[in-house]
Amino acid sequence: MPSPSIPHPPVDLLSRISLGRGITRCNVTLIPVFLPDVTHPKVLTGAAAPVVIGEMPSASVPTVDVTNAGDEPVLLVEGETISGGLQQRTFNVSVIVPPRTSIQVPVSCVEAGRWSGTRDFRKGESFAPSRVRRNKQRGVHHHVVETGSKASDQAAVWSGVEAHLFTSMVDSPTRNVADADRLLDQDDGLRSALQDLQQLGPLTGQCGVVVQHGKHPVAVELFGSPDLLQAQWMPMVRSILLDAPGEVEGRPSLDRALRFLQRVEQAERYVVPGVGLGEEHHLRSGRVQGQILTWDSSLLHASAFALAA
Repeated sequence: MPSPSIPHPPVDLLSRISLGRGITRCNVTLIPVFLPDVTHPKVLTGAAAPVVIGEMPSASVPTVDVTNAGDEPVLLVEGETISGGLQQRTFNVSVIVPPRTSIQVPVSCVEAGRWSGTRDFRKGESFAPSRVRRNKQRGVHHHVVETGSKASDQAAVWSGVEAHLFTSMVDSPTRNVADADRLLDQDDGLRSALQDLQQLGPLTGQCGVVVQHGKHPVAVELFGSPDLLQAQWMPMVRSILLDAPGEVEGRPSLDRALRFLQRVEQAERYVVPGVGLGEEHHLRSGRVQGQILTWDSSLLHASAFALAA
């Protein structure tokens, strides 16, 4: 059974981090995060990464087979979705897949009403919504601590999917979270915001974002380099906009964003070997739920979500 490492993180973020001016669209503010002089082992990520994803030979909901056909390690990001297969899935944890290697990766179902189709997957257009990822991370944290597995609480994930579809007022015959993506075409405000953020893209040197709804920080997504953020920019931004609230309270502020990052860094963390390369840090406190993936003491990806305003 792995042992917890509390409370000192292996990567000292707050001493190096800086924030930029936020961009607000559709009641969502994206505050740029910069990590000067970051270095990490070379990895590929995003749609261009040379991975083949398929159902296991004996297909099961919580696991898929991933083959890295290239000569560089590939980063799969917690919250990325994969379409096709026998049902839509999302990765439970961030994973570094070694080159020329096949591994089994833990996933959660985000499409409760289908178990049919092909055995092959393609990358989804959007990350899973924040409430789904928050529920998923909570279940994974519990299983990691109690049993050492990387499984989620599938019922809690489905509950998050149902809530997202209900809030989005989207009818989905197979209860597929990806069906909510059609709002990005149907809603003029969301469509315009997506076009703006696609054109603006990440700023030079930007490695991540703190997401605020009005005065409340709700999430942080952080990558180990600007290149990694660039590769995941559009699916990340799509999911952030799909979580846009109808109303907000107060105005965003850098002080609140920094306090949120401080809560993330001070959360208790349970450190275990990664599914592939590197180490996973599973974070939990009364205010935040999150995960960090490191490799050779370098940050590759971090995601965390507020549990309370």
